[in-house]
Amino acid sequence: MTESVDQDNNPSFRELIAVFARIGCLSFGGPAGQIALMHRIVVEEKGWLKEDRYLHALNYCMLLPGPEAQQLATYIGWLLFGVRGGVAAGLLFVLPGLLVIIAFAASYAALADTSWLEAVFMGLKAAVLAIVVQALWRMANKSLKGPVSVAFAVIAFVALFVFGIAFPIVVFAAGVGGYFLLRGGPDDWDEGGISASPTSKKGMRAIGTIIVWTIIWLLPLGILAALGGDGTLADIFGFFVKVALFSFGGAYAVLSYVAQEAVTTYHWVTPAEMLDGLALAETTPGPLVLVLCFVGFLGAYAVPAFSAPLISGVIGALLTAWAIFVPSFVFIFAGAPFIEELRKNPALTGAMAGIGAAIVGVIANLSLWFALHVMFDTVGRIELFVLPPFIDAGPVWPDWSSLHGWSLLLSLLSAVALFALRIGVVPLLLGAGLAGLAIATWL
Repeated sequence: MTESVDQDNNPSFRELIAVFARIGCLSFGGPAGQIALMHRIVVEEKGWLKEDRYLHALNYCMLLPGPEAQQLATYIGWLLFGVRGGVAAGLLFVLPGLLVIIAFAASYAALADTSWLEAVFMGLKAAVLAIVVQALWRMANKSLKGPVSVAFAVIAFVALFVFGIAFPIVVFAAGVGGYFLLRGGPDDWDEGGISASPTSKKGMRAIGTIIVWTIIWLLPLGILAALGGDGTLADIFGFFVKVALFSFGGAYAVLSYVAQEAVTTYHWVTPAEMLDGLALAETTPGPLVLVLCFVGFLGAYAVPAFSAPLISGVIGALLTAWAIFVPSFVFIFAGAPFIEELRKNPALTGAMAGIGAAIVGVIANLSLWFALHVMFDTVGRIELFVLPPFIDAGPVWPDWSSLHGWSLLLSLLSAVALFALRIGVVPLLLGAGLAGLAIATWL
């Protein structure tokens, strides 16, 4: 029996597979675009989850280390079909982007020419920006239900965008504020959902889940150790296991650490190669941390464990993906049953409501960050005033002379197509990608 949410809109497992394969192929735009896309399809188009249930799942995923959008996809699949649904949704969310990254890395290593692919993604980014803006507007209208919620969202946005305060601090403060100011739960606490079971039983299941999935997660380490344990592949997997355990603070905090280690300590990539991989990851479907698979590919390709460097590179990318993404299944399958129980606790639901309101501000910050990087070739930070030591930097600000006119035009046309003409996501992205390729080829 599925972990059903709305008995009138339960999908078949085959439909879940088809929808998340579609989401995986269209999940451009980083966390903001991916969360927006899932909201549009799962909540608005399909009606599989109600707004409150979607935001409740999102709030939990934003607290976890690792790629929050993939964790949200896993959570949604788990709600609908239990563990098999979570595994299917989580894998399908990552797989298309992973295949693109591997193909790009192979082409990059062999040819060092991917200009045509970058042209297509230039158009896709412009369309994704319009999708993100539409979803942000809809989510704000539905989840900000009073002046206190609006204040939480605004404060979170200002804290992140203007002051650059660390994301965990913002979320913790929102949870504390919500605990005191937003007590009370959704109107449909007791509708659908997961059936209640004794806490001790849930605890035993959680322990078993953690043990099983930890063994699955570390299985490649045992295989590599049995084969000798030394070499680049073992180093790659061991390093990214550590990265997965401490990947708090968002994708860019993780990438800055990985870039330093991969370039200066392990010498898997050069600084230029790291930047090229990051540029690709920002324009391909899937989580931004897929750039780590690019690093894993090039590291294994440069010092191959097999006679064919391409095979070593592919294995390096797959080991990296395994190390980075499998922990998300542990977090969801072990923690989600307890998070669902919080929906029945008014005080704790208030804390989650505070986090949920702040998440609107978080997504607004991500959306603006994404918009600036789409519209401008050069984006930096400005220091408006003396900042306290716990603040990393001032607000993101573009170099106005680097405005990318074609990206601006494509974004405006995409917004018209989406808001006024109500064109679907697939034809919009297809048209924008072809437009980007045409612009790069003929203009």
